[in-house]
Amino acid sequence: MKITAAQINPPIHQALLSPFSPLPTVIVTYEDDTTENLFNFYPDEITFTADEFIGLTREEATQLRHDRDVAYLRS
Repeated sequence: MKITAAQINPPIHQALLSPFSPLPTVIVTYEDDTTENLFNFYPDEITFTADEFIGLTREEATQLRHDRDVAYLRS
């Protein structure tokens, strides 16, 4: 099932204001209108835009996160 809408909450710029801010969470909506908190991430290590998730499946979206984590750790 494909993702039809996505948002990142709180926005990354707000999450970077304080080390005590909550981690940004990627929240997605699928074709059947179900919504899921897909994952959260450390915005000082990796970053995303909501548009990157549109049209992806859950597996593809989590693979995107994995790939970014690996790239960050190798840098």
